[in-house]
Amino acid sequence: MPLTLVPTPIGNLEDMTLRAIRVLKEADVIACEDTRTSGVLLRHYGISKPLIALHMHNERECSERLMSYLADGKNVAVISDAGTPGISDPGYLFFRSAIDAGYEADVLPGPSALLPALILSGLVPHPFLFHGFPPEKPGQRKKLFESLQPLCCTLVFYLSPHKAERHVAEMAEVFGDRRAALVREISKLYQEAMRGTMTEILERLSLGVKGEMVLVVEGRGVANEESSLWQDEAEAMINGGHSVKTIVNEITGQYNAPKNAVKEFVLKLAHKL
Repeated sequence: MPLTLVPTPIGNLEDMTLRAIRVLKEADVIACEDTRTSGVLLRHYGISKPLIALHMHNERECSERLMSYLADGKNVAVISDAGTPGISDPGYLFFRSAIDAGYEADVLPGPSALLPALILSGLVPHPFLFHGFPPEKPGQRKKLFESLQPLCCTLVFYLSPHKAERHVAEMAEVFGDRRAALVREISKLYQEAMRGTMTEILERLSLGVKGEMVLVVEGRGVANEESSLWQDEAEAMINGGHSVKTIVNEITGQYNAPKNAVKEFVLKLAHKL
């Protein structure tokens, strides 16, 4: 394949796929976000190829150079420091130029912080909206959060460690105290998923939190909608003669509802019968 975007590990080097290793070994040139960072990974897998720096500050200029390699019939692989190129890392502009010019191109499946964080959050996984990093300017961030506030889908953001507390506080002002999860250091030694309300997550951030972060926030009205669903199911099971223990286990397992809330609801209904 003339052009291939190759995901690389976001933490654990064992997350590199056999196919990704083969493609990199077969490439004539590898475009990477940082040659020093990628050099460590490539040496680990015994890969020695010419490296070209492709980062956010030179992507347009570098894309022209890489297009010349494709024109010469060379195989070009694109990687980022970690994860899948082209999402919140460089690679999209070059990839778009290549397919517009008619070159065959492919993207390998592989490591990404997005989906593991979404599942680890314990929130409704679909539908969801991924936005990447919030805008740098406060006015633009506020407009973005206000536009997302009415949405019922789960929201996913990447956060920079030194900006996380401020950005989460701004979201909480617009979204309200919704359920959320801050997932950090995915696939690394200190991986952690902090689940709770946005207020609880802010309290944790105020103590200082390091590492690469993904914030997952529930959509508007999701908690009320979920509650209605499991409450209807619980009431039907009570009427069907199931025990409180069975109902609590079934509902918490199926709907990911808080165990204490389910038990309290079931006991109240049971006493009325």
